[in-house]
Amino acid sequence: MPVPAAAPMLVDLPCKPLGKLEKKALPAGRPRDWYIAHNRRLKAMRLAIALLDSGVYLPNQAHNRTIRSTAERVGIHPPSDITCHMVRALMRYSR
Repeated sequence: MPVPAAAPMLVDLPCKPLGKLEKKALPAGRPRDWYIAHNRRLKAMRLAIALLDSGVYLPNQAHNRTIRSTAERVGIHPPSDITCHMVRALMRYSR
C-alpha cells in the first residue's frame, strides 16, 4: 500500500492580544540613542519569536531575506541589517 505524502504543516501566525494592552511611557531624559536601541531590541525580539513560531530555529536559517519576509507577514516594518543581526544573536544565545 503506498504511503501518502506528508501534508504541509500549517503554521499559525503570531496572535494579536485579545484586549488593548496598556502602554507605558518610556522614561524621559535618556539620550536619543537609548530609545533607538530599546525599540530595536523590542523589534528583534518580536521577529525572533515570529521566526521560532514559523519553524526557523537556527540562526544560520535566518537570512536577512527570511527575517524581512517574516516581518512583512507579521506586519512589522522591514528591519535594518543591524536588527537582522540582533535577531540572529537572540536566536543564538537563547539556546
